[in-house]
Amino acid sequence: MSEVLKNPVSLRNRVYGTYLIQLITAIIVGIYTRVLYSNHSLMTRFIHDQFAKDYLEELLSPYGEVQAPRRVAGEARQIDVWFAPAPQSAGAPEVLGLLGRFAATPCLFEPFRNPATSQEICDCLLKMLEVRGEYQREANRNNTSIQEAALPRLWILTPTASEALVSEFRAIIDKSWLPGIYFMANPLRTAIAVIHQLPRTPETLWVRVLGKGSVQKQAIDELEALPVDSPFRWNALRLLKNLQKNLGITQNVDQEDRELFMRLAPLYDQDIERATREGRELGIQQERRTIIENLLRVRFGELDEQLSAIIDRLLALPAEEFAPILLQLSSLSREELLARFA
Repeated sequence: MSEVLKNPVSLRNRVYGTYLIQLITAIIVGIYTRVLYSNHSLMTRFIHDQFAKDYLEELLSPYGEVQAPRRVAGEARQIDVWFAPAPQSAGAPEVLGLLGRFAATPCLFEPFRNPATSQEICDCLLKMLEVRGEYQREANRNNTSIQEAALPRLWILTPTASEALVSEFRAIIDKSWLPGIYFMANPLRTAIAVIHQLPRTPETLWVRVLGKGSVQKQAIDELEALPVDSPFRWNALRLLKNLQKNLGITQNVDQEDRELFMRLAPLYDQDIERATREGRELGIQQERRTIIENLLRVRFGELDEQLSAIIDRLLALPAEEFAPILLQLSSLSREELLARFA
């Protein structure tokens, strides 16, 4: 009979020790798994948060001062995006639609990738009240009073929000604004913009880009369909492409982010290809212009107004006619050239 069987206490201790080791191992694996999940969640949230800050800064900077982020007094807190319209700016930048209306006055933006929780909204309100305190202290130093309308407004941008959450903050719809925007009591100067409740119209496009899932994908489709020379289109696509690259180097992204990654993959590259092609064509045109100008200078000396005027008409010739004309320039008289192309 083995030593273990002869000694039941030893057997019990060994079994208990094995169980204890397995239990400790399971706990460590569980903690490690939660840490990995937490780190992944924080990483993807940071990527989307940074995109939202860069996106708002890019769109609003032509119209005033943007700080993203902006430090506030008190504990180490930062406003995601703070905006103050330039003094010379006449009203809201209409090209930005609803976002421009948000930015018509000094404001704070707190965009959320995932639905904002009650606690997160409270944190936003705390930042807003600290900013209000800064304004009050400045007024006290200058021995002046604060006009309520001069205080900045806080815009909390969240993809979705339950009716219970909105009711919890006594936020209500203002009929002079679009559906999906809920205003808290006037002294709080705060509104919750529920992106997925906004009408899917061109006016809301620049806000809906910050949504999630199908709402964001539709906004990207609309953004891509804008005319190539549309204001901010190129910059927005560039930022979306950066978002796609950052998602690409993040491990274990969830299904929603994988779908977003695939949707963003062809963006911007198509624009780069188009711009390269247009640039190449522009380069060819510029090269042709230089050749014509040099030939005319050699033939007639300095280019006067009449000779300069025919250059664009020469450039408009199809390729099969352009080359023969170049050969004739050295033999045509000024009168013949002007009679033909003036």
